[in-house]
Amino acid sequence: MSVRPWRDIARRKSRQIMVGNVPVGGDAPVTVQTMTNTPTADARATIDQIRRCEDAGVDIIRVSCPDTDSTAALRQIVRAARVPIVADIHFHYKRALEAADAGAACLRINPGNIGSSERVEEVVRAAKANGCAIRIGVNAGSLEKDLLEKYGEPCPEALVESALDHIKLLQDHDFHDYKVAVKASDVFLAVAAYQQLAEAVDCPLHLGITEAGGFVGGTVKSAIGIGSLLWFGIGDTIRVSLSAEPEEEVRVGFEILKSLGIRNRGVRVVSCPSCARQGFDVIRTVQVLEERLQHIRTPMSLSVLGCVVNGPGEARETDIGITGGGNGKHMVYLSGVTDHHVSDADMVDHIVRLVEAKAAEIEAAEDARAVAAE
Repeated sequence: MSVRPWRDIARRKSRQIMVGNVPVGGDAPVTVQTMTNTPTADARATIDQIRRCEDAGVDIIRVSCPDTDSTAALRQIVRAARVPIVADIHFHYKRALEAADAGAACLRINPGNIGSSERVEEVVRAAKANGCAIRIGVNAGSLEKDLLEKYGEPCPEALVESALDHIKLLQDHDFHDYKVAVKASDVFLAVAAYQQLAEAVDCPLHLGITEAGGFVGGTVKSAIGIGSLLWFGIGDTIRVSLSAEPEEEVRVGFEILKSLGIRNRGVRVVSCPSCARQGFDVIRTVQVLEERLQHIRTPMSLSVLGCVVNGPGEARETDIGITGGGNGKHMVYLSGVTDHHVSDADMVDHIVRLVEAKAAEIEAAEDARAVAAE
């Protein structure tokens, strides 16, 4: 038993597949995905957007391939990307064949939507020949007509039945490198469907609350839905769907994982909402620090508290902390211990330098441990 058992998450056991060079499922880290929104045929714009997502830490990126111009550009996009590319395919099986040949690491399809068993078999052959995984993407907004007639409305049972039907189409052709999503914009529906599916299959699950909304509303819905499932131990890869730039989806995805202690990347900021006791402008300071510390990938923690009520206690639990004081002088904590003061004028630059130095120290220690272990 761990020291803090209330933080333990018993992860659902799933088999592992590879999406390019990224393992998904099994004991692999939960990965973060996003999707480009540029016209895929505009390779330059799409690659530029992919680069911003890579800088934000994305593990896998999906691009839509609705036409031949898109699949023609895909080869250049795949070559330029530093992470695996998933080709999003709807209805036309030939786009899947073209995307597989262009180097896509995964095809996002619904096998039942691309035609006959012969066409499904063609897609499976192309996937096998090119080392592609497949993601089955069930969505409450596009359920099959017969399932809507059977159940009367989108419900967990309908989403799961659709997923199992699609899985069978792949298994009938001896294809098993697949992961599955059962997304809905209704948080309750999505969570219930994923819970039922997790009991029925052993494949990796791709989590998401689809059409979640704008940055604030969509973040809240995604955090509730995806966060609940991850807390239950369900989920192997996630995509936060926001009406916002894809790099923002990546940042929110990592924040969800960091909040649950599932995967840490970059600086975890603990900060107060501020009040009349604050010794400095907490809100503005946190905004600036989060922006200036985006380049830090080393996991570490930073507390930013406006006064001494909770500041010292929070600082004891973080790598670096700052607590607001009087007369423009604020206390800095290093590894939980009071260390020195800093003035208003120098505070942000000073904290950034401390974080960068701490990140370098952590990385050097990790490198030394790796060398000693060889």
